[in-house]
Amino acid sequence: MTRDLRLDRAQELYEDAVFKGEAAAVAEAARDLDALEADLALARGRILHADFLFTRTEDPGELPALERAAELYERLGDERGLAEAEFWIGCFHQVLHQDGVTALPHLERSAELARKVDDRLTLSYAVRHLGFAAQYEAKDPETAQRFLTESVDLRRELEFWPGVAAGLLALGDLLHEQGRAGEAADLLDEATRIATECGAAGTLRWIQETRAEHAASAVKTEPAASSTKDEQA
Repeated sequence: MTRDLRLDRAQELYEDAVFKGEAAAVAEAARDLDALEADLALARGRILHADFLFTRTEDPGELPALERAAELYERLGDERGLAEAEFWIGCFHQVLHQDGVTALPHLERSAELARKVDDRLTLSYAVRHLGFAAQYEAKDPETAQRFLTESVDLRRELEFWPGVAAGLLALGDLLHEQGRAGEAADLLDEATRIATECGAAGTLRWIQETRAEHAASAVKTEPAASSTKDEQA
């Protein structure tokens, strides 16, 4: 595995400061290391979230890692990094604690920043979860469909096919809740085809579970606040 070049640069800047008397090298190294720490904290938070999806047990380090990443990105003026960290903080509150009130401003800020810096992948995640908020909490299916459709469209543009399959699944589930069973089935068929082609076995499992739910009930009357298929993809 390749060593991060920012560590090598920090060593060089240390020597510039100590041996060459270049005081500005200290601040430059600190900034590089803050950026490295932010990236590491965000990556750790994401991995702990993935572990939760398997174990259903919250790791107490997940939220502090994500909040530390957001703090550092904001200090650095890194709006792209901050958009991603804000999404994951919102996702944490929405998924692990089913706390939509706390999650919503983080998801909204993530979407706003992602649009500003044209980070379409992060935006696809943020609007997806804003769609879930509209669907399950605000009970606003029109807004939910708009957000979920935007997420799928963004992922198609990026050719992020596992994400497209997950997005079509979410849209199909929403349409089924609205009594549009035929349209929902078509979306699940497309999701199945795409997930199969790109090897997204986890998404295929979610699709199978959703088909079983739809078969058991033509129209959902009391949708759950969240389910595994809605949690992060």
